[in-house]
Amino acid sequence: MILNKLKSDINNHHVYYTLQCLNNEISYDLNHSIGHKLTLSYSQNIYCVNCGKKTKKSFMNGFCYTCFISSPLTSPCILKPELCRAHHQEGRDIEWETKHHNQPHVVYLAFTSHIKVGVTRLTQIPTRWVDQGATKTIIIANTPNRYLAGCIEVYLKEFFSDKTAWQAMLKQSNSPSICMDSVKQEAIGYLSPDYLDYIDDRSCEQIFYYPI
Repeated sequence: MILNKLKSDINNHHVYYTLQCLNNEISYDLNHSIGHKLTLSYSQNIYCVNCGKKTKKSFMNGFCYTCFISSPLTSPCILKPELCRAHHQEGRDIEWETKHHNQPHVVYLAFTSHIKVGVTRLTQIPTRWVDQGATKTIIIANTPNRYLAGCIEVYLKEFFSDKTAWQAMLKQSNSPSICMDSVKQEAIGYLSPDYLDYIDDRSCEQIFYYPI
């Protein structure tokens, strides 16, 4: 049985997880499984998450080597948005880049193990935040493409981390009393005047509660 990425849903700020298998044909409600025994047995088989080919080793979240070096899903700009060239009609797959990267993106602040800055496509909210385990978030800026969002993130990385210490995050039982609106104003104060036209003046703090 091949496991897929956990599916998450949000209801009244509470996060609900579903374990999905076999191309989402089978699913398990994980929130109701908390406190019960769950056993996983590794079959010793690895399949590429992109092409489905059986492989001896996986790269970057489950890709075979061929897909790792050729798929737009593993392009350098996935990890470093400031390297994106989709707005110039350049990339490994122009059609894919246009559909996913030459689209509205947001720059946000999130509290995971600490305050971090990040970038994601607008349509990935709030999924991206839940994937990172953020308990509080707020949008700083809206941009027309991934490249500009990456440039703003690079600028803010001088003042905020872009990494999560997941060990520290998992040890926290409660979200600290941090006002994300105040942190947002602090971040805006750091920005270069070149980026002020992209500031989101309407966004406010969002809070998430996880099943622990």
